[in-house]
Amino acid sequence: MSLPALILDEPFRSLWAGRDPFAAVEALSGEVFRELGARRTLRAEVAGRVYFVKIHRGVGWAEIVKNLLCLRPPVLGAENEWRAMARLGQLGVDTMRGVAFGQRGLDPATRHSFLITEELAPTISLEDFCRGWPDDPPAPAMKRALLGRVADMARRIHGGGVNHRDFYLCHFLLHLDPAPAPERLKLSLIDLHRAQLRRKTPRRWRDKDLAALYFSALDIGLTRRDVFRFLKGYFDRPLREILRDERALLEWLAGEAERLRERYLRKYFRGAA
Repeated sequence: MSLPALILDEPFRSLWAGRDPFAAVEALSGEVFRELGARRTLRAEVAGRVYFVKIHRGVGWAEIVKNLLCLRPPVLGAENEWRAMARLGQLGVDTMRGVAFGQRGLDPATRHSFLITEELAPTISLEDFCRGWPDDPPAPAMKRALLGRVADMARRIHGGGVNHRDFYLCHFLLHLDPAPAPERLKLSLIDLHRAQLRRKTPRRWRDKDLAALYFSALDIGLTRRDVFRFLKGYFDRPLREILRDERALLEWLAGEAERLRERYLRKYFRGAA
């Protein structure tokens, strides 16, 4: 079922009354975070509040065909992320709050769409929060709480038919107000534009998410016991059963995480000395 072509909450409903919302969103200015092909992401202040604005201008048939030939579903616009945010809300997983969405055009290759979400602030990504753990370990209670929360979020989305496709620590935002403490942690999962939504998550895509998460946590000083704690939280079963029944998965995850690290090093540190 298609979404309405235009959804506007305040302040955009009032500010854009009588205007073409697609022209209005293109006129927004601010700090540009990403300008990649037909997709643009910026941080803009509107009526005294800060928002993230994602604009999709159509990926073209060449990109669609390339993705299909590689057996990857193409991302055609902002609707996918809007739907993913709604699904996560239903699953009890904190994420962004959308305040505006629009799309127009029947041709999927040229469809124009946008999504506006409220800024989540103050927050810090788990990638940044955990970066210093090898030299300055967190309190054990904080580490246990974070492992439990991430495992719970992963279990909920995969159990609810969602796979993220960019399931890295950098896309978990830890809320800093109030100051994070083990008994009151809030994490939000962001960057959902590539997420896939089904009635049931295929094991292949679930495993890819888990491998990406494991890769992004390789260098933050997790111990074997920490990994076991995550597995118990994710599978919600006794550890002995997990190690017995998921042995093939655990071996694959270790190899795949290393493969992702090698690919990352080749891509970003080739020729560095």
